[in-house]
Amino acid sequence: MPTPAMSLLLVAGGVLAGIIGTAGGITSLVSYPVLLVAGLSPFAANVANLVALVACWPASAAVSRREVAEQRRWLPAGLVAAGVGGAAGTVLLLTTPSEVFDRVVPALVALGSITLLGQPALTTHVHRASGGRGAPAGVSLAVVAVVSIYGGYFGAGSGVMLLATALILLDGRMPVANAVKNMLAGASTAASAVVLLVAGPVDWGAVVPLAAGLFLGSLIGPVLARRLPSVVIRYAVALLGFVLAVRLAFG
Repeated sequence: MPTPAMSLLLVAGGVLAGIIGTAGGITSLVSYPVLLVAGLSPFAANVANLVALVACWPASAAVSRREVAEQRRWLPAGLVAAGVGGAAGTVLLLTTPSEVFDRVVPALVALGSITLLGQPALTTHVHRASGGRGAPAGVSLAVVAVVSIYGGYFGAGSGVMLLATALILLDGRMPVANAVKNMLAGASTAASAVVLLVAGPVDWGAVVPLAAGLFLGSLIGPVLARRLPSVVIRYAVALLGFVLAVRLAFG
């Protein structure tokens, strides 16, 4: 059980993480280390982080109603794909050795950052190849499901991948793609949380203050995504992704 001081740290860390994550960045870059500082083991911190991240979903959804409405035809199927992928990833977390998967996590995060940097050219290529129609729905849903499997296993960095996916395959406008990313990440983490609640113990003493901070921060992040230039968000998120990749590889 965290001390009152640690609980305040978790709330503060959650606010910062929620702002960074729902503005386009990597929530777990802040929230996961804060849980470690609060005294949780790496596995317990990963579980608590996945459960607490659910708090980002309702807050970001409330603030991003306008952007979400623009993808209302595709989004229901996308939420299902993200939820199935998130649940599958969490089952893998609980049932398989992590050594092999852990080795490829830094490379996956770095690849997501590289993809995000190359997003304008990739978006143009996809639209030219499809005659302006964008990627087929089946392709985008499959990519979302695969990325969400990783997100359900170890959430750090999945937001970068989902943002790149949304920008390239769904909508090249940063505020809309970021809102879609937040909705997909919410569905994935909610499904992961259900699996974790059924399967094992959750440190609620850490989850509750962190989730409170994440909720507050997630009310701010989407507003920043609307107002900041897309190029600033793209490069900032990519940089955070590379930082996380290095930390995971050598930390």
